[in-house]
Amino acid sequence: MSNKEYTMKEALLFSQRIAQLSKALWKAVEKDWQNWIKPYDLNINEHHILWISYHLNGASISDVAKFGVMHVSTAFNFSKKLEERGYLRFSKKESDKRNTYIEITQEGENVLLNMMESYKPEENSVFSGASPLRELYGKFPDVIEVMTIVRNIYGDDFMEIFEKSFANIENEFTDNNGTIEKKDKSEKELV
Repeated sequence: MSNKEYTMKEALLFSQRIAQLSKALWKAVEKDWQNWIKPYDLNINEHHILWISYHLNGASISDVAKFGVMHVSTAFNFSKKLEERGYLRFSKKESDKRNTYIEITQEGENVLLNMMESYKPEENSVFSGASPLRELYGKFPDVIEVMTIVRNIYGDDFMEIFEKSFANIENEFTDNNGTIEKKDKSEKELV
């Protein structure tokens, strides 16, 4: 017997609850995500890479893989496809010839912004599933416990990028009559 403060039964039940709930939630998230980006002829990995490259401004392929929770070869191959479509630009830095960096192009940014503008919450099952909680408590769930688990698995760097992307949306975008739009430079300076 060990000095653990939990029983094996507790550990198994927790692990299996998380596994089952995560699988069910991912299935809904995946379907919602695919439906949202389908008109733009992108897959989830491509969209995620565009999202990351937008928020990181010149990320290395390694960073994209890390923050996109994908293998480096997956990040590279899908980034190449996005480059062929004119959405990303590849580069090397004089100070770092070993890493390949990507940067979102204006065309890639336009596609990403168009997707954000076309987002329809009523077509998102995860949003719809959380809406009763917002009605009851006046806000969406914080999911702080899930964020803590992810932080403990992937580290502080991962969560810093996670939070940065949402802070960017908060600071750089506005809701204009039910449509998400990028603020112009004068609006950003006021924040």
